[in-house]
Amino acid sequence: MTRAFNGSGSGILPDRSIVALTEAGHIRLSSPYADDQVQPASLDLRLGPVAFRVRASFLPGPKATVAARIDALALHEIDLRAGAVLETGCVYIVPLMESLALPADISATANPKSSTGRIDVFTRVIADRSRGFDQVEAGYEGTLYAEISPRTFPVLARQGSRLSQIRFRRGETLLDAAQLRALHERERLVDSEIADLTDGVAVGVDLSGDFPGGLIGYRAKRHTGLIDVDLRQGYDVADFWEPMPARPDASLILDPNEFYILASKEAVQVPPDYAAEMVPFDPLVGEFRVHYAGFFDPGFGYAGAGGRGARAVLEVRSREVPFILEHGQIVGRLVYEKMIARPDTLYGQGIGSNYQAQGLKLSKHFRS
Repeated sequence: MTRAFNGSGSGILPDRSIVALTEAGHIRLSSPYADDQVQPASLDLRLGPVAFRVRASFLPGPKATVAARIDALALHEIDLRAGAVLETGCVYIVPLMESLALPADISATANPKSSTGRIDVFTRVIADRSRGFDQVEAGYEGTLYAEISPRTFPVLARQGSRLSQIRFRRGETLLDAAQLRALHERERLVDSEIADLTDGVAVGVDLSGDFPGGLIGYRAKRHTGLIDVDLRQGYDVADFWEPMPARPDASLILDPNEFYILASKEAVQVPPDYAAEMVPFDPLVGEFRVHYAGFFDPGFGYAGAGGRGARAVLEVRSREVPFILEHGQIVGRLVYEKMIARPDTLYGQGIGSNYQAQGLKLSKHFRS
C-alpha cells in the first residue's frame, strides 16, 4: 500500500519533496536514483531496457493504455541495455524506469532536458489514457513512456539515459500579471530596461553578433556521425554545426526544416523561490518553433547561485516556408510559477548544472 505524502501548500515541489514522494511510494523506481537525478524543481527520467520502434506517433486516448497501442503499432523491439542507435525520422517508444502512483492533489508535467533539445531530439512523455503529451493528471497511477524521434542527428542511447524531466505541482502555481510585475520589481527577472511582462517575460532573439567570434548562432549539418547522449565534451563542433556570423542588417533567414541554435537578447534569472518555463510565442506571428526544452529551475542565472543573469538558448526550427528573424524579435515568453518551498540546492550549486551563466552555448556533448 502506498504511504501518505505529507506535503502542504500550493506550488512546484522542490527537490526534498520529490525525494519524499519517492519514499512514500508515489514515485516508483526500478533501480535507485542516479547521482544528480533529482534537480532543484524537477526529476530526470531514465530510459528503461527496451525501446519499440512504432509506425507513427500517437496518444492513447481516455480508454487505452500505451502498452496496448504499442502492441498494435510496433515494428520491432530494440534492446537498450548495451546501447542502441536511434535513427533520424523514426519514432520510438521507451517505458521509463520511473512510474507513478500520485496523490489525488499532485499533477505533473514533463519536458525534454536542455541537452536533449539542443541536439534536436524530439521527445515527449506519454501516460496511459492521456489526451495530451507531457501531461500527467493528479492521482495518476501507472507507467510513464518516452516518445523519442531524433530529427537531425542519429543518437546512441541506452538504459538509464536521461532525455526528459518531470515537474510535480499542487494547486494553482502560475503567477498572474500583478504577481509577475511585483516579482520583477523586487528581483529584476530580465536585464532589459523596458521589460515586456505581458503573459510572461518576453524573450527576444540576439542577432547582433556580440557573442565571441561575431557569431549569432549555429546551424546543424546534415549527414553527420551519431551523438552518444551520455557523452560529455565528446565531439568537435565543426563536425556537426555550421557557425553563423552576424549579418550587417542583424537578421537571419530561417530555411524550412533546418535546425538552429540561437540565444536570447535578454539575460534572465529565476529567483530561488520560483521556477520558470519557456512557452511558445503567438504562433500567428511566424512559422517557426522555438525552444523544445522549456524548464528553468530555481537559481538559473541567479547571482547567489553563480549566475548574474544567463541567456536562454533557443532551439529554432522553421516550418513550411523561409522566415526572416530580426534582432530583438520576440520569440518566446518565460512564465513563472511559485515553489511550495525553496529547494535545498539551487541550479548551478554543484549539482552538475551545465548551463549556468551561459551565453550562446551548444549542448554538453560538444567540446567548447
